[in-house]
Parts: sequence; structure tokens; C-alpha cells
Amino acid sequence: MNRSSLNATQLFTYENRLLGEFHGRKSSPTVIVIAGIHGNEKAGVHAVKNVLKKIKRDKVVFDGNLFFILGNINALNKGIRFEQIDLNRIWRNKNMEDLINFKEEPKQEVKEQLNIYELIKEILEKENGPFYFLDLHTTSASSVPFITISDSLNNRKFSSNFPIPVVLGIEEYLDGPLLTFINEYGHIAMGFEGGSHQDPTSIANCEAFIWKTLVRSKCVQKSQVKDFDKYKLILADLCCKYQFFAINYRYLIENGEKFEMKLGFKNFEPIEKGQLLAISNGEEIRAKETGRIFMPLYQDLGEDGFFILHKISKFWLKASIVARKLKINQFLRLIPGVRQERGNNFTLIVNPKIARFMTKEIFHLFGYRQQIYKDDKFHFIKRDRKVTELL
Repeated sequence: MNRSSLNATQLFTYENRLLGEFHGRKSSPTVIVIAGIHGNEKAGVHAVKNVLKKIKRDKVVFDGNLFFILGNINALNKGIRFEQIDLNRIWRNKNMEDLINFKEEPKQEVKEQLNIYELIKEILEKENGPFYFLDLHTTSASSVPFITISDSLNNRKFSSNFPIPVVLGIEEYLDGPLLTFINEYGHIAMGFEGGSHQDPTSIANCEAFIWKTLVRSKCVQKSQVKDFDKYKLILADLCCKYQFFAINYRYLIENGEKFEMKLGFKNFEPIEKGQLLAISNGEEIRAKETGRIFMPLYQDLGEDGFFILHKISKFWLKASIVARKLKINQFLRLIPGVRQERGNNFTLIVNPKIARFMTKEIFHLFGYRQQIYKDDKFHFIKRDRKVTELL
């Protein structure tokens, strides 16, 4: 990595993967901010630009380390979400093993992926932890800011520092996002949705989230951040009086399907069972249950039409903490039809006949958030992990 300073004219031509880096007096912790992994979501990149200017202007002193990484450079330059494949849907361990040994010319997004991976791996090897990963996004629908996390206890604890909604377990519905890959190595990783693509306040929201993370992680002392109270206020306008949510339902758009979301929905807006939500191939799509609408699709690219959320009770949140800390999950392996995957302490393989009597909520309680159907069996993957080295 080039440790030399980057001048302002180079930073935002969408050429340099490493937008900026800062090293502190104590060299711990390390915050890694990723912006623009989708090329049509530029608010995070503009927020990074503002933070870099403020660091230079105010001569901010760091205790820990900070890195700003640019995502899909090619797509950002072309103003598109992605060119060939979604860069935020290809982060799987098997993919990475194949990619490292790849002999042929890869697709554009795969080139970007390899470059990002090599940079992250180098940072993890050279710097001190704990490591905090932020992935900055915006949405096609109007939205208040919110956080998405894999349901590990360390993710939950850190995301509680922010007075905005937190959505758990989205990795059950998305295949191969970057943060799920990072989380599998035990690091704190949060996705931040700053608002809608075109809303100017999305930039301010992303900027506030970066500063609050730097302070809450103890990478920067609060006294070093002028107007810190202003950033606190930016993220203090809640859309609802509850913080933690989980996804109950996903509408998956099939290949060739003509899907059109009904206009006007906002993230976290309450909806009723039977309410008209979209039109698909001329047919009405109505809500299958009461809840809150999440991520309604108002752009051309994307396979998720919408999600439906429900609130997670405070009792369940506390019970899951106790169950995981006491490691009661080990008793799940004693149930007939449930076994641990050979050589993998984080995956339970469940016979579907048994799964009919054991709801997903039971596995969620013990920290097994991701469910995959493979080889005629359900595979439940545990999210709480100790820190390990990347491949």
C-alpha cells in the first residue's frame, strides 16, 4: 500500500481504490469504510470526500487507523449499478478460492472484487484490531437512514450506538454480499443506508455515520470532531419508536418478469395484509401479511421486489443473548435429524422432516441466521465467530 498522502485532485476521479488512509498514535482500532460498491450510489463517495476535507482542515488527530476504499470504480465512472454482475452479490468463500487461482481473464466486477479483496487482506495483516467495516449505500425508495447487519452479538452491540433502525439477518435473503463475507471472519461489519439515491441529505447522513463510528469505535476522540453534536442530531430523527427488525417475507423477481412497484412507498412504512403493493406481468401483488415495507424496488436493476419486516421483541433479543453466551446451542446437535457439518463448527445440517417441527426462530435464537437448502437438507449457519485470518 502506498502510504504517501493523496492530493485533492486525485481523490475523486474514480481511479484510486484507496481514497485515503490515516494512522493514529495507538494504532488501534482500525475502521475501514467502503463506498460506491454499487455505481449508482454515490452519496457515500461524496460523504467520504467531505470527511477527508474536514480531517485535513481541522487537523484531526487519530488514536486508531482509518481507511477509505472505493467500490465499483468502472460502474461509478459510467453511472450504473454494475456492468456485468452485481459486485455486492459475489462474495462467497468458494468464489474467493477460485478467484485467487483464476487463470482466464475475469469479468469486470470480478477484477474489482479481487482488487478490493487484496487491499482488505493487506490492511488486516498490517494493522491492529479490532476492525470495524462500514459499507455505505443508498436506496431507490425514499427512506430514513438505517443499518443492516448479520445477527452476531458484536454487530448488535455496536449498532446499538446509533439511534436508527437496525435490520437483522438480511444475509438470509441476499446471496454473497461483502459484509456477510467479512462477518464470517469475526469482524464487526455494518451496512449503512443513508437515504434515497437522489436525496442530498443522504450525503450528510453518510457523513454523520462515519464520524459517529469513528468516535464510538474509539478511533477518534470526540473532542477532535468539531460540531459532533450536529452529527448526533442528524441521525436522531427516528421513523418509528423501535430499533431492531427482522425480515418476514421477500418478493423475488423471476427472470423475464415485468415487475412494477406501486409508487409512493417509503422504507419502514406500515402496511396491512392484502394491501396492493405491486403489479407483476399484469397481475396484482398484495401483501401476504401485516408489517412494514422494506426496500421497495424503484430502479431497473435488482432481483428483490420488496421485503416485509416485523419488530423483534426486547424479550427475544435478551433471551438470544443469554442462550448464546451460555452456549446452549450445543444441545441442538443432540436432536435427531440435526448434525454438525463435518469440519465446520458453524453449520448445522437439518433433515427437512425435523425442520417442520423446529421453526427458523428457534435457530435464530441460538445465532443460526442463514438458512441454505443444499443436498436435500437445510444448512443453518452460525453468525457469532471468533476473529480469524482471511483466505
